[in-house]
Amino acid sequence: MPVHALANVHPNAKLGNEVTIEAFCSVEEDVEIGDNTVVKSGAYIMNGARLGKNCLVYPGAVISGIPQDLKFKGEYSLAIIGDNTTIRECATISRGTASKGRTLVGSNCLLMAYTHVAHDCVVGDHCIMVNTSSIAGEVVIGDWTILGGGTMVHQFVHIGEHVMFRGGSLVSKDVPPYVLAGREPLSYCGVNSVGLRRRGFSNEKINEIQDMYRTLFNQGMNYSEAIAHIESNYPQTPERDNIIQFVRSSQRGIIKGMMD
Repeated sequence: MPVHALANVHPNAKLGNEVTIEAFCSVEEDVEIGDNTVVKSGAYIMNGARLGKNCLVYPGAVISGIPQDLKFKGEYSLAIIGDNTTIRECATISRGTASKGRTLVGSNCLLMAYTHVAHDCVVGDHCIMVNTSSIAGEVVIGDWTILGGGTMVHQFVHIGEHVMFRGGSLVSKDVPPYVLAGREPLSYCGVNSVGLRRRGFSNEKINEIQDMYRTLFNQGMNYSEAIAHIESNYPQTPERDNIIQFVRSSQRGIIKGMMD
């Protein structure tokens, strides 16, 4: 597929096979774009961008823009996008800083219109950021997580896998895997059972996860006591170990339990 004559593509940019660059796009020198990726009219792919195969970039999107961080001093860094990821209109992805050196967005993700991924973030595979949701610097998001429209995530927050946020959520604490999160202040709203079923989790496994979160949030124990109880009273499974490791390693503290 062609590079349009009205596109501004640096001759040193590395384009894979069957890449489409539409009119009025800009692609800078230190850019690599994988096979079969389509960059639509008006998108801007800046130095440090690494796009995988079969990506789709919509008009107005900016990938690998300079970080919006006053500590950034022009150091070399990257913004790396996996395969099969769609970046919709006016979404922005900043490249990294000296802190991590790169921003990562995984494969099979959907970043809807006006979303923002800040410097040094890590977004896992199969994630969805709904319109106008934004994540600040050095946020980590696990696979299969969905940020509802307008969700705002504070810098350094860690979010586990298979989490679903209600629209408009303000996220300032870590959010453990497999849960629904919403309300103000943000709190645990149950297990993401619909999402887990869609991804092949059995009812028995979902019930087991739910029981562990009842222990964590609803039994009157502090989090250290609850995690020790879960470790002693539930059989070792990947899901149990994931919950235990997440809570124990949290730097910001996790969200609160279900509130009235």
